[in-house]
Amino acid sequence: MRKDGRANDALRQVTISPNYLDYADGSALITCGKTRVLCAASIEATVPPWMQGRGTGWVTGEYAMLPRSTLARTPRETKGLSGRTQEIQRLIGRSLRAAVNLSLLGERMIIVDCDVIQADGGTRTASVTGGLVALHLALRRLIGDGLVPESVLSSPVAAVSVGLVDGEALLDLCYEEDARAAVDFNVVMNASGEFIEVQGTAEGKPFPRSRLDDLLDLARRGVSDLIALQSQALRAT
Repeated sequence: MRKDGRANDALRQVTISPNYLDYADGSALITCGKTRVLCAASIEATVPPWMQGRGTGWVTGEYAMLPRSTLARTPRETKGLSGRTQEIQRLIGRSLRAAVNLSLLGERMIIVDCDVIQADGGTRTASVTGGLVALHLALRRLIGDGLVPESVLSSPVAAVSVGLVDGEALLDLCYEEDARAAVDFNVVMNASGEFIEVQGTAEGKPFPRSRLDDLLDLARRGVSDLIALQSQALRAT
């Protein structure tokens, strides 16, 4: 049993509260254990300059951590984004684009802002999972207005962390576990069990292929559970 009483293959307690904000085109507050991320989707009737005239849309993500989302204050990134933030934003954007048929979106862009209210590990994976709900709600608005077909929605996606801690394969690492992990991965998958992105590394000693397979199998089960929670949250709206 882990410090919080979970089994090795158990997610933290996850809640997704849709339509959390009044003004966003779609929004959701996702809580994964002590990690909390507020996701908000905004529809813009334009696309980046390099996409104009192609008749297709775009989905992108932005990510930020509030100063007191961490134990010690994290300064705001007022002088430019750190490499970590840029990398996470790209991950969010790539993941969410896999959930949309961009050719049916028209020349529109949906920006999904993911703001970390409290961080205890897994903020990027929570951003993807919660961001999908916010994105889905924004697309539902466009569908309801007759501006895009229902088929604009592709397979839902979700993300989860896995790692090897003290020789054990663990699902959904909290910060303390992540800090001690010999191997850690962030895995993004769709409802069909297909991989969208796998980010992983050995922090020190190399690991065999068999452990990689163990971790990916663990991630697949976690993502399946998260997609079920996304569906449940969306049915409640």
